[in-house]
Amino acid sequence: MNELHVHMKECAAEAARVARGVHRERLSDPTPCGEFDLRALVNHWVLYTSHGLEHRALREQLPESLTQRDFTVDRDWAQEYAAQLDRAVAAWADPAVWEGEIDLGFASSPATEVASLIIKETAVHGWDVAAATGQQFNVSPEAGAFLLRVVQENAEMYRQYDGFADPVAVDADAPAFERALGASGRDPRWRP
Repeated sequence: MNELHVHMKECAAEAARVARGVHRERLSDPTPCGEFDLRALVNHWVLYTSHGLEHRALREQLPESLTQRDFTVDRDWAQEYAAQLDRAVAAWADPAVWEGEIDLGFASSPATEVASLIIKETAVHGWDVAAATGQQFNVSPEAGAFLLRVVQENAEMYRQYDGFADPVAVDADAPAFERALGASGRDPRWRP
């Protein structure tokens, strides 16, 4: 099986687990993403890492009905997110989906690059949600190494668009995922 699909499945499963640990009364809490409270972060995370992931596989743009939606108003949003993640991961199970380019609306990129960035979003924002709610976001060493590579390769682009803050110093011998968080401008020691 495609190595990226393995990482996608792992990060999606962990995102679904973390989502189930988000309590409604905490949706106005702060997050490591200073511009987002927990509700805004969860909505961004759900939109791009589940619906966006499936729509990219299908080569479709996200409809405005999704981009404007507050997913958290539904009491079962976490279960719906998990089901949508399953559909998205299944859409990427077809080897043909990994071939060619994906039109992003403003440019085209190879499908493997698009998938890599969405896997990174799933894990990094998954960590943001986990940290804001007193949970852990756990990934295997292999997925951590992959995420570190994706963050390092794309950090400057993300900083140009204010998607990442300046790097945070993390011990060189820290797990790869912690180093990826630091490289993305997140402090792995952040607590609410």
